[in-house]
Amino acid sequence: MSGFSLSSEPFTLARDCAAVMVPQGEGVTLPAGQIGYITQALGGSFTVYVEGNLFRIAGVDADALGKEPPPPIEVPADATDADVEKLAWDQLRTVFDPEIPINVVELGLVYDLSLEQREDGRRTIYVKLTLTAPGCGMGDILVDDARTKLEMIPTVAEADIDLVFDPPWNHSMMSDAAKLETGML
Repeated sequence: MSGFSLSSEPFTLARDCAAVMVPQGEGVTLPAGQIGYITQALGGSFTVYVEGNLFRIAGVDADALGKEPPPPIEVPADATDADVEKLAWDQLRTVFDPEIPINVVELGLVYDLSLEQREDGRRTIYVKLTLTAPGCGMGDILVDDARTKLEMIPTVAEADIDLVFDPPWNHSMMSDAAKLETGML
C-alpha cells in the first residue's frame, strides 16, 4: 500500500519479552538481546520485525524495547455513562491491526458499542467487533486487545467483546480518513 509508510527503528531487547506472531496469533517469548526493528508503534503496542517475521509486543512490555509504557487512564468520580462511552470509543481507537496502521474504529470494524450500569455501580461494556477477513489469525488478539483496553477504564468491571461476521466487512465501512490513509479514496 502506498498510502502509508512504516518506520524501522532498531532495537535490542533488554529482557525476555512475550510477543505474538503476526498474523498467526501464536504466543512466543523473544529472548533478551534479540535485535530487530519496530515497524509500528500505535495504540500503546508495538509491531516489530525480527528475523523475517512480524511480532506484536504489548504496551506493558514497552520497557523491553526501551520505550515508556502508556499512562494510566483516569475518569472523574462523577463520570456519566456518556463520558465513559466516549472514553470507550477513544480506547478502541488505540486498538490496531498489527498489519494495518489504522485503528479498528476507523477501519469500520466496530459495529456496536453500548454499556450498562451494574448493581455494584460499575459498568459492563458490550462491543460487536468484526475482522477485515473471517480467517484472520489476529482475531483473538484484537478481541483481547480491545477487552484489555476497555477494562483499563476506571468504573468498567467488564468488557464483553462479541466477534461477529454479519454483515461481512468491506472497504466501504472504512472512514474517509482510513480510505485516504490506505490510498482507497
